[in-house]
Amino acid sequence: MRLIVFGLTLSSSWGNGHATLWRGLGRALARRGHAIVFFERDVPYYAQNRDLINWASGELVLYENWPVVEEKARVEVERADAVIITSFCPDALVASDLVSRSAAGLKIFYDLDTPITLTEYRKTRAVSYIPTDGLRRFDLVFSFTGGQAIEELRRLLGARRVATLYGHVDPEVHCPLQPSENYRANLSYLGTFANDRQQSLERLFVEPARTLPEKRFLIGGALYPQDFPWVSNIYFVRHLPPAEHPSFFSSSDLTLNVTRAPMAEMGFCPSGRLFEASACGTAILSDYWRGIEDFFKPGEEILLVEKTTDVVDALRLEPDALATIASGGHHRTLNQHTSEHRAQEFENVLAHL
Repeated sequence: MRLIVFGLTLSSSWGNGHATLWRGLGRALARRGHAIVFFERDVPYYAQNRDLINWASGELVLYENWPVVEEKARVEVERADAVIITSFCPDALVASDLVSRSAAGLKIFYDLDTPITLTEYRKTRAVSYIPTDGLRRFDLVFSFTGGQAIEELRRLLGARRVATLYGHVDPEVHCPLQPSENYRANLSYLGTFANDRQQSLERLFVEPARTLPEKRFLIGGALYPQDFPWVSNIYFVRHLPPAEHPSFFSSSDLTLNVTRAPMAEMGFCPSGRLFEASACGTAILSDYWRGIEDFFKPGEEILLVEKTTDVVDALRLEPDALATIASGGHHRTLNQHTSEHRAQEFENVLAHL
């Protein structure tokens, strides 16, 4: 198929999870014979933190504004077997109008931020990347989140057909490496700062650091404020490009996953970081959300934590116990959660439309 994507970003992983996911999915789809053209508005904050320029899996079209790219977009859409518009695409509305007037094949919306979309719509009845008539004009809506989100996309936004396309990992990028002294940690956390994660992050990361001053804690991510409650044994890496993620995870005894509040409330919302860390052979601690057991078996492939003492207890486990958890998660991810698996799921859904 010839696939055209209007997305948030492919060229920069700074402060977002979209780029890494599209790189992995794009590589898998290209390997399976599909041609991909990805349109990305060239905004300053991604341009200043760009970690991909020459995309080997397809064509990346960086453009200054919609008028300068509209004609190329129109030509590509008319030739497409499927057009995909994603959540947080800055030109989602004009792209949706273009696609709805075209003779393109399948018209698809991919919401990689479903809980945020639904929360905002309930509050304001307006979401910047959702057309005023909702999602009715699309043949298919892919959701990064399952569970009740599927029905709410139909009920609130008029989606006619919804399927899940969960997070994933590219094992060619994320794999076990020798530990690096730069990222050495007993417990690490990789994630962009978000207010709705802060309370959980303090309970599950900051307080354990206070309780165990002899342990080393490491945070990697963007947008952390100056008044973050740093502790002397918490170290910080401002931003890590995807190429550094394997070294980061491989250098941790344990890594922590903290889910954003709207996603945790909705459930069935596996972060891409879960799959990245497990693909690197790192044992994972995670907060609980409904459906997590569909992706990893608690106690065997992942450790669930709710209180500070749960994290402290995990950090006191013997190395063999952590290695068993890490091995279980690693095998589960490689068997079920790679970009290749999602590419196959993508094809299967489209084949049955």
